[in-house]
Amino acid sequence: MTQSMTPMEDAIRSKITARLNPSTLEIKNNSHLHSHHRAMAGSTSKETHFEVLITSEEFKALSQVKRHQMVYKLLGDELAAQGGIHALELTTWTPEQEKAKRGQSA
Repeated sequence: MTQSMTPMEDAIRSKITARLNPSTLEIKNNSHLHSHHRAMAGSTSKETHFEVLITSEEFKALSQVKRHQMVYKLLGDELAAQGGIHALELTTWTPEQEKAKRGQSA
């Protein structure tokens, strides 16, 4: 078995899929844009900065803050790990919000 070249992205995808059953999950690794930042000096990780869009029914009764807290808790190990996630930009939508944001009729 070969080792994944994107273990952090794989963990994000796996945990979010298992817990939130998203209808849309987009994960963008922006680490290359931040590798020169002082906070990243000495880091060899290529998976530190992510932009994640999640659309899930699980978000229906939750405020934006509660949605983000849910995802942060879900990815707690990855956020706390040495060389783990340094920055996580989240967009969290319900299916209805996604349709409205993307200009589709409900």
